[in-house]
Amino acid sequence: MLGPVILAASRSDKMRRFVSAAPGTKQVVDRFIAGETVDQVVPIVEDAADKGLEVTLDVVGEDITTPAQAEAARDAYLELVERLKDLGLGTRAEMSVKLSMFGQALESGHELALANVRPVVEAAAAIGTTVTLDAEDHTTLDSMFAIHEELRKEFPETGCVIQSYLFRTEDDARRLAAAGSRVRIVKGAYKEPASVAYQDKAEIDKAYVRITRILMEGEGYPMIGSHDPRLIAIAQELGRQAGRKLDEYEFQMLYGIRSDEHIRLAAEGHRMRVYTAYGTDWYGYFMRRLAEKPANLLFFGRSILTKG
Repeated sequence: MLGPVILAASRSDKMRRFVSAAPGTKQVVDRFIAGETVDQVVPIVEDAADKGLEVTLDVVGEDITTPAQAEAARDAYLELVERLKDLGLGTRAEMSVKLSMFGQALESGHELALANVRPVVEAAAAIGTTVTLDAEDHTTLDSMFAIHEELRKEFPETGCVIQSYLFRTEDDARRLAAAGSRVRIVKGAYKEPASVAYQDKAEIDKAYVRITRILMEGEGYPMIGSHDPRLIAIAQELGRQAGRKLDEYEFQMLYGIRSDEHIRLAAEGHRMRVYTAYGTDWYGYFMRRLAEKPANLLFFGRSILTKG
């Protein structure tokens, strides 16, 4: 199984240096990362809007070691909100944030992350959009869900992410669906122990279907994060069975993966949102994309060989 090996490498400084220096890296990174600056990502948002797509924007970077870095992450998102406001794109783009970027792992990290993310959520609401809190490894989730609950008191559109490979997630889904919140369901992309997570792909997929059913039958707004054609078709059927209209849930896929499917789903009348990451600290995000799909790793390997 290459996935766990790649995920372990995502925490290795030595591997970070090797991957960053590899001659084929830029070609592959450019497939998954929309750019390094706000100026580079804005045309992508505009192009998506022209195609009937929506986006969720992620400023990549997770290795935060000081409060000053956490504040810089906050400021990067506030800059993004201002650009979206100036361009009138607030209703086409939301934001996804990882609380680790806002200082969650630092001393008094829960309070620090809440203090840093709140002004981003406030600014997003002021331009007609919202923020979704990404899920990270299982040790961070109680804090993430508590921050989500706190933010929703004033900003009820604040979303969160749940991961089908975790044993706890079906219970989380029932609680969140009843609360009427916006919930993105994904399989999960962190190296988790067998004590807390399914290790077999078939079991993860089965859990994904069970959780999707819970969300579709609940009161919230499901966001189906998957590129798997079978799971997409199942989600559509579960939506029909639950009596949901096409605008009462949405699909989400990563920038650079299955772009034709983005257009197809939007053409069918579905809300289709493209998860679009940008920034200079791309390594951790990039390695998880390689771990999720062997074809991505093969593409990277071929790029290194042809550029070497």
